[in-house]
Amino acid sequence: MCLSTIRIASVALLLFFTFSLAQAKEYGNYDPKRIVTFSETPSGKQAGIDLNYLDQILNDLGLHATNYPPQFDTPQDRQRAIQDIKTLSGMLDILLSDPSPNPEILLRAGFINSLGHNLDIPGSGEKTSAIFQRLLSASPSDPRANYMYGRFLAGANKPEEAIPHLEKALAAGVGDAAYALGMTYLSLGDKEKALENLEDYRKRSPNDGNAAVIIDAIRNGKIERKKMN
Repeated sequence: MCLSTIRIASVALLLFFTFSLAQAKEYGNYDPKRIVTFSETPSGKQAGIDLNYLDQILNDLGLHATNYPPQFDTPQDRQRAIQDIKTLSGMLDILLSDPSPNPEILLRAGFINSLGHNLDIPGSGEKTSAIFQRLLSASPSDPRANYMYGRFLAGANKPEEAIPHLEKALAAGVGDAAYALGMTYLSLGDKEKALENLEDYRKRSPNDGNAAVIIDAIRNGKIERKKMN
């Protein structure tokens, strides 16, 4: 896609944009209640979580709603995704009531609610922050938590808060954090730091053409920052 000028809106809108205008793939049909499993033990039935099925749902949701604005084929797909997120979030809330919840559950709950934030589900942003802060208070250096929380903060128009988390993730080996950092610095108008991180990302992911397009646009003065609410 050829653009004479790339408009960078507020970080909440276009931080993680791509240049593909292709329709999103159809969102699948799932039964979120299936994530709860039961097994027989000597003391009776024991409940568990089917993380494989949960991750299958999250991977599909992530394809449509990790970036803002979310992309769905139809309004019906979008509404079904919203309902799935609400159901999954509520189910995981029960597990999070444990004083020491499983970090893997916390991580997924944070991600689910960040998707809910992108889909304008009320209260999802606050829940996302609370969950990731809880996770990071126990494991401050967790690379996945820092990356996911940093991306969420950047997308929630809090770039200054996002940068320390993204830098921790990058230092821990999360290569995609370099792209997120580049776009976050770009949203702040720091083109030097944006180029530094985008070039780093391009070395790590040479097959991703988006970084090359953005780098070229920055170097040739084709970036136009546009403030949007």
